Amino acid sequence: MKTRAQAALVMQQVLDHGHSLSAALPPAQDLVAPRDRALLQELCYGTLRWLPRLDAAVGEMMDKPLKNKSRVFHYLLLVGLYQLIYTRIPPHAAVAETVNATKLLKGQALRGLINGVLRNFQRSAEVILMRVDRNPSVRLGHPEWLTKRLRQAYPEQWEAILDANNQRPPMWIRNNGSRQSRDAMLARMADTGLEATAGSEGDQSILLTRPCDVAKLPGFETGDCSVQDGAAQQAAALLDPQPGEWVLDACAAPGGKTAHLLERQPALAGVVAVDADGERLKRVQQNLDRIGLQAQLIHGDASAPDQWWQGPQFDRILLDAPCSATGVIRRHPDIKWLRRDQDIRELAQLQRQILGALWSKLKSGGTLLYATCSVLPDENRDQIRAFLAATPDATLVPLHAGDTPQMPGRQFLPGEGEMDGFYYAKLKKQ
Repeated sequence: MKTRAQAALVMQQVLDHGHSLSAALPPAQDLVAPRDRALLQELCYGTLRWLPRLDAAVGEMMDKPLKNKSRVFHYLLLVGLYQLIYTRIPPHAAVAETVNATKLLKGQALRGLINGVLRNFQRSAEVILMRVDRNPSVRLGHPEWLTKRLRQAYPEQWEAILDANNQRPPMWIRNNGSRQSRDAMLARMADTGLEATAGSEGDQSILLTRPCDVAKLPGFETGDCSVQDGAAQQAAALLDPQPGEWVLDACAAPGGKTAHLLERQPALAGVVAVDADGERLKRVQQNLDRIGLQAQLIHGDASAPDQWWQGPQFDRILLDAPCSATGVIRRHPDIKWLRRDQDIRELAQLQRQILGALWSKLKSGGTLLYATCSVLPDENRDQIRAFLAATPDATLVPLHAGDTPQMPGRQFLPGEGEMDGFYYAKLKKQ
């Protein structure tokens, strides 16, 4: 009962107040019994993942939507339907617990309505879902604007991308190659009962067969390994910093790539990690402290580097640009509902500003690696193509055979090699 009530309240925080799921969920988990925290997470992630389908199903059964002060009970209905469609919770228990949650939410007058809608769905689920699934965006659980953009960008792959976004994400580990070989870490994992395989991309990537608590990872607390998606692990190798160089990691939080750069090349002259979010910058320091690494952390705006950097130009710059995060939806399903179509143009403009500003901080002959966790061409291929056309001293360093100034960069799509969606383009300053 309490778990369902908290799930409805988390939905309200995300969908009505614009809070991220990562911010809204932990306080709610503190309010339920420890044994119920995993269930609460499942209900929240799952309901957001399949929101359009659940929403449409409710619409089929109700003449008028619940609004204003009653809105939380609409979210309670969505949580109830999610249990009936997508979980193994016995239907009678799912309905009873969801209906009883009305008491905690101070809406006992709606108890009969909630019960009636859920019972109606049990009787007519097949017909209701067949009706709502006629709309591809509803069937695949994405907002119309995002479905349209992906369909235009990937006419042959858009459904596979949407389907991948709805899968539960795997857990990737980055072995600290400065401590031991990947094979040695795999052996340590096997000794502790963890099933894992070497990743096909990246020489330190490891894919767990099943996610686990980080406390169970051998050597995690002392920095022998870190949690980082396989696609994100490509950054350090692609930037390829050399001994004695100055490296800038722009928009660095939470610090996984900063740490990987230092693990990969301990003989750097220095690493500067800058981020506009002071709170998230603290996580960079925590990650470095855990592994025992050092970098110069700066709280600053990457689009205005003159405000925070008067030192030498950098040999290499990693720009992990602010983006729509449409490549990591499977990890953060709230992205689908917190982002808006108009955000993409604004983000592309910000990326353009940062890229131009940081280019002035790169040495002649230096390398800049542009990265996003987006799958939208506006933020990736089109962004780099425009920059190359407008910047005479910028040349493209191909990352694969089809990487040309007309179609620049490498785009990983969600689920490709079990990895997140990610984009990279490598530029050299002549």
